[in-house]
Amino acid sequence: MATWATLDCSSGQLAQLLGPNNTDAANFICSQFAVVSSKLSDTAYAVDTTYLLFSAYLVFSMQLGFAMLCAGSVRAKNTMNIMLTNVLDAATGGIFYYLFGFAFAFGGPSNGFIGRHFFGLSDIPSDSFDYSHFLYQWAFAIAAAGITSGSIAERTQFVAYLIYSSFLTGFVYPVVSHWFWSTDGWASAANTQNLLFGSGVIDFAGSGVVHMVGGIAGLWGAFIEGPRIGRFDHSGRSVALRGHSATLVVLGTFLLWFGWYGFNPGSFTKILSSYGTGSYYGQWSAVGRPAVTTTLAGCTAALTTLFGKRILSGHWNVTDVCNGLLGGFAAITGGCSVVEPWAAIVCGFVAAIVLISCNKLAEKMKYDDPLEAAQLHGGCGAWGIIFTALFATKKYVNEVYPGKPDRHYGLFMGGGGKMLGAHLIQIVVIIGWVSATMGPLFFVLHKLKLLRISAEDEMAGMDLTRHGGFAYVYHDDEDSEKPATIQLRKVEPNASSTPTFV
Repeated sequence: MATWATLDCSSGQLAQLLGPNNTDAANFICSQFAVVSSKLSDTAYAVDTTYLLFSAYLVFSMQLGFAMLCAGSVRAKNTMNIMLTNVLDAATGGIFYYLFGFAFAFGGPSNGFIGRHFFGLSDIPSDSFDYSHFLYQWAFAIAAAGITSGSIAERTQFVAYLIYSSFLTGFVYPVVSHWFWSTDGWASAANTQNLLFGSGVIDFAGSGVVHMVGGIAGLWGAFIEGPRIGRFDHSGRSVALRGHSATLVVLGTFLLWFGWYGFNPGSFTKILSSYGTGSYYGQWSAVGRPAVTTTLAGCTAALTTLFGKRILSGHWNVTDVCNGLLGGFAAITGGCSVVEPWAAIVCGFVAAIVLISCNKLAEKMKYDDPLEAAQLHGGCGAWGIIFTALFATKKYVNEVYPGKPDRHYGLFMGGGGKMLGAHLIQIVVIIGWVSATMGPLFFVLHKLKLLRISAEDEMAGMDLTRHGGFAYVYHDDEDSEKPATIQLRKVEPNASSTPTFV
């Protein structure tokens, strides 16, 4: 007779325990177990989908952060223009990522270079992807396009935004994400059958895939169209063209900070996965680690930038601190799930130094990027890729990327240098791919006179010359017929006035 230890919930075995005349009861009991198992499976899918959708909403909210950050970082006369480009990055990216981008990125089975299924979300949902996956990945794609728009702000024709945004989200970015995130990608850490150097590239949430792609694209756009008028004087000295609202910069930074908690922890895509039976520790706990490492890296980078810029310039500059914070986030994004919290502090500290150094180099090269996007996302993103290859731990790598227990991990954690080699290749191929695609695109737009606006329009501001008016109204409606003027009155000091010192 069967014992409880050997039961597999078959009606035949249960009948032996219940007696020869209880086959119907055994069948009923087993059917109920099957129903419970099915319900538990359904619940797991529902929990994971809800988690991914919520993360997608958080990442999408970063678009508002980008919009506020960009608006505050440009001069008031170009506010409407930069806000509109942020809206259209999302709108244009939505259509082109739906038609082509998601298929190129995740349309497997495919080759290692590019996906070839799911165009227009055909055959979705499937056992591999649901609609929630598309929404989440679309939010990432438009984040890359938003990075690029900051680099070429205040001097770019509107049609150029539409063209580059469509091309970036529909083709350039998806190919890179296929290489490093798809299970078929030639360098993907998820491609356990063919791991590059025995480790693959661990770019968990996209220090390279998102931030470097957007930063390098912006670098080429800003380089080809040249600096803004007045950014450098006749002798070549740098002239600060400060943004008009530090308030909007800070607001945008906090919104981006908030959204990053969907960007990094959400990249698990699932939360209801167990690392062991009956343990408090599973993926539901591991998703908190990227949130902690993200926080620590950003905070460290912000403080390092604060004191570093104070030493260099003599000022406590809130805009610099906000950029430093975001540089720390961009750097930790790639390795946030596979490093210890203490390592995130190292990441943020070095990221701030990288950003300050890149800005100094850009100034010497007379390179003009109103939002420091290429320096921040490109430079700090590249450091984040290297950082992951140095500090990724064996335990976390095997948890996040199971199926290959002998996988290489961080050099400084005893895992050898093969992961570092794979990650250096990632940096090289991203620079090469984006340069080979976005560089010629911006060059052709420049030659067709579709890239940069005229000097007259740039001096007057694009809000007035291209968008029908300023973003801010400086007079009441009843005064609309009066010409807009600025009146200045000279105030002479008098003998009775007493100076006030603050």
